[in-house]
Amino acid sequence: MLDFTTYQYEPTGVCTSADDDRINLWDAFYATRCCRNALNAISKAMALYVNQTNPNNLFLTQQMWANCSNPFPLQPTISLQGCALQNLFAGSSRCSTDLFMPTLLQMKQYQVALDDCSGFRIAGGFDQVCGSCIEAVAALRGALMDGFGIREENGNENAACGFAAVVSVAAGKIGNRSDFDSFFQCLPALDNLRSGYLKIRDSVAKALVAAVAGVLVLLLIILLVKHASKKKKMAKPCASNDTSTWSGLYRFAKEEIERAMNFGSEKTSLGRGSAGQVYKGILPSGQLVAIKKIFQSNTSDSFIREVEGLSRVRHPNLVCLLGCCIDNGEQYLVYEYCEQGNLAQHLLRKDTVLTWELRVQILRDCALALRYLHQYVDGCIVHRDIKLTNILLTEKLEPKLSDFGLARMLGMDETKVFTDVRGTIGYMDPEYMSNAKLTCASDIYSFGIVALQLLSGQKVIDLDLDARDQLTRKAKDVNMGLRPLSDFEDPRLKGNINKADFESILQVAVLCVAKSSKGRPTIDIVFEEMDKACHNTHANSRAKQQMNSPATSLSRPWESKVVVRSEATDVERQHIARVMHPPVAPVGPPAPTELATEPLATTSTAQKSPVTGEVGDPIELDDVAKDASPVVDHVTEDIIETDGG
Repeated sequence: MLDFTTYQYEPTGVCTSADDDRINLWDAFYATRCCRNALNAISKAMALYVNQTNPNNLFLTQQMWANCSNPFPLQPTISLQGCALQNLFAGSSRCSTDLFMPTLLQMKQYQVALDDCSGFRIAGGFDQVCGSCIEAVAALRGALMDGFGIREENGNENAACGFAAVVSVAAGKIGNRSDFDSFFQCLPALDNLRSGYLKIRDSVAKALVAAVAGVLVLLLIILLVKHASKKKKMAKPCASNDTSTWSGLYRFAKEEIERAMNFGSEKTSLGRGSAGQVYKGILPSGQLVAIKKIFQSNTSDSFIREVEGLSRVRHPNLVCLLGCCIDNGEQYLVYEYCEQGNLAQHLLRKDTVLTWELRVQILRDCALALRYLHQYVDGCIVHRDIKLTNILLTEKLEPKLSDFGLARMLGMDETKVFTDVRGTIGYMDPEYMSNAKLTCASDIYSFGIVALQLLSGQKVIDLDLDARDQLTRKAKDVNMGLRPLSDFEDPRLKGNINKADFESILQVAVLCVAKSSKGRPTIDIVFEEMDKACHNTHANSRAKQQMNSPATSLSRPWESKVVVRSEATDVERQHIARVMHPPVAPVGPPAPTELATEPLATTSTAQKSPVTGEVGDPIELDDVAKDASPVVDHVTEDIIETDGG
């Protein structure tokens, strides 16, 4: 007999009689919801029987099965007959006659079900595990029915094979109480809801049938008319010549887009991009996404450019394009959702302050993403709109470049291209604004403006170019020693910076915003300097933590100190190196020691760049934007469109 003491039957008051609220339990047993607990109790007891008593048989004999109604005395309405469970004994069906546990153990579907029905209690993972588990159990049942040549319409066989699948998986989970209990909590997902009995008079039934028939005829006519009109207005499919390279993207239907955007009481707007309005959305899987609806006034160039640009590039610091939708002239792009918004929101907010370590890390990661674009295998991809609002932050504040609506690729044999001038005024390359000559150095200029803002905490975009020009002039003066470093430091950091790395980043940023593209460093050099500053900053932070901890405060006199990059002069560093590592006497005359360092730049003569090592044009930041006419711009969308010649 089965043991019902370990897993006891729990009565329920869901229904008042055996005929109410009938559903298809586990998509196999047409019974009331009251029967769910009875089915669970019998399945648990049977799993225990298979695991501990009879490891071969998945079904009891007919006589033993008939006695299994005893566990339900508290609810007389619950019985094997009332719950459609009376035929789950050995010999009543193909599954109950020819199926044994050793056979199941050899099936791949059974092993998959055991694996997929594990780990329910991992934080936030129940829904995902339950979904995979239900699919695996259904697949196991289907494999059993296919193996015996059973059609799905056979209700008795469907129930027997489904019961065998559940009991076998449960038997494999007996040793893990957490997974065992969670497995049965998940099983209601297998249920197939059915409406109850319709208890109406014959006259009412006839009238209802007539009314339904009339409505169906009317709906059929409407559907035929709509289908005919839809054929005429059908939009150009995504598989056209323009989109033949978008093979990695999912094509969303318009209905899917609407459902995703209307998940709440009203649409949630996230802001505006260079080509459209962005909304928050939720896919059926529960994944949060950002959906950009392209402006109707825009040409399709921006849409195609962004899709082509992002569909073929993948990088951890580039926002991921998940799919697109083209329907009746309307265009949508679906991106991954970055929970922490954009960098401008965090840099300018008053309640929290971006730490120095995080600012350096963001600059380093953005430079890495830009290097990936500029060194793309098919040619340099120029973003053309690098700015604070186009740097999105994930939940962990990891940066991702976004909005490729203005991106342009330069071929392998092209170093520049003449095009219409587009971008955000405060970040635009003055050389590009004056002559419409687009190069990879245009992005370097924009990156420099971003870096200066992160160093100073100052916003450059208001109504004209004055804010940008003031920022670049101040940066040049501080870099040349004409003003103290504290004049450029974000006061909200309260001095919590690595001074040497601050100066290094400022030096690179000043070179990036040189008026002439020839005086700007390449993205390789920019990334190398940002990477060094990032490593040094984190090392310095770790060293400070170790020095402040009790374990390191009592150092032994014979232990040498770890020297981390600091504000020590070159002379001091060389002196420390000589003390800690005395040089071996060389053979021959000693070489002279050079301690002199050359200045960054002057304002009147051509200089050798301390970063690139190349002689370029003089750096004149005072007239960075003399040739650019001031244009009214906005914080979230600052686009100018002119004829580039």
